[in-house]
Amino acid sequence: MKRRSFLKTVGSIASGCLVGAGVSSCASGSDSGGETKTIGGLPRRVLGRTGRKVSIVGFPGLAMVHYEQDRCTAAIHDAFERGVNYFDVAPAYGRGDAEIKMGIGLQGIDRSRIFLACKTKMRDKEGARKELETSLKRLKTDHFDLYQMHHIRTPDEVKQALGLGGAIETLLWAQEQGKVRYLGFSAHTTKGALEAMNGFRFDTVMFPINFIEYFQMGFGKPILELAKKQGAAVLAIKPMCGGSWAEGAERTRRNWYRPLDDQREIDLALRFTLSQKPVAAGIPPAFLDLLDKAIPVGRSYRPITEAETQELKEMSKTRLSLFREQEEAVASGRPWQPLYPDSPHECCASICV
Repeated sequence: MKRRSFLKTVGSIASGCLVGAGVSSCASGSDSGGETKTIGGLPRRVLGRTGRKVSIVGFPGLAMVHYEQDRCTAAIHDAFERGVNYFDVAPAYGRGDAEIKMGIGLQGIDRSRIFLACKTKMRDKEGARKELETSLKRLKTDHFDLYQMHHIRTPDEVKQALGLGGAIETLLWAQEQGKVRYLGFSAHTTKGALEAMNGFRFDTVMFPINFIEYFQMGFGKPILELAKKQGAAVLAIKPMCGGSWAEGAERTRRNWYRPLDDQREIDLALRFTLSQKPVAAGIPPAFLDLLDKAIPVGRSYRPITEAETQELKEMSKTRLSLFREQEEAVASGRPWQPLYPDSPHECCASICV
């Protein structure tokens, strides 16, 4: 089947909604970015055109790699009781360790009351299908509310994933079978994200929306603008990132970037991210104590003020960008080189953080 015929076929599966030469999952619903009902004291926002409502603070499944099962289970149930209904995880987190722990931890919670999101780093049809089926078993569920292509970096990856025999075929098949409801992707570069958004009308876009990157190089602005035009929800990652570790600095946490620890800085940074439309939710760094610091910010959320924004601008000048080097490498077409060996996206250890 030629690519043009393939796109026409999957376009029909996806209700016939096209984006340029791409295809669409085209669910209906409202724009994201506005608070709706508050559950457990935590506001929920409409997830773009899906119409679903998610807590403005998501549960970071990657955190599961740091703790034993009892601690993970307790944290999951505690977060749910405090209003968190959006749970994020991926097979890349601890090579399945996070999925297994979350699957066990979610037992006892009404499945219909949570929004469960998972991902695949596979770019081919068969690889994505195997990973999807494994993830469903580990999470002890028959469906994911959101399934995403994970960690897109380059346009070539997108072309492979959206092309004939690509991962998109599995995602659309799974949607047709009821194994997944909505489709999305996560990306760490502007060029990769825009390629994906222009090739397929995804329901959600997961992208770093962080004050340091935003003020230093406008990172995230084009994604927010296009998502708003398309009616897609933005799921913000790295909202509480304090930048890259300075050379020689003491690493106070086992993490590939420096998370914010100070409650005042967390309050400003997270509220800044949540104030950007069409952000539906922010996901804290992969530590349960930082989730505990993020939830109160969400519960008492108010839009960032001009004075607070200026404070963050000044703060950003003293921090090191986490994404500049890879952003510039992909933008210029240079060969991809792993920058952070301890990142869950690039490392080879049995438990990556």
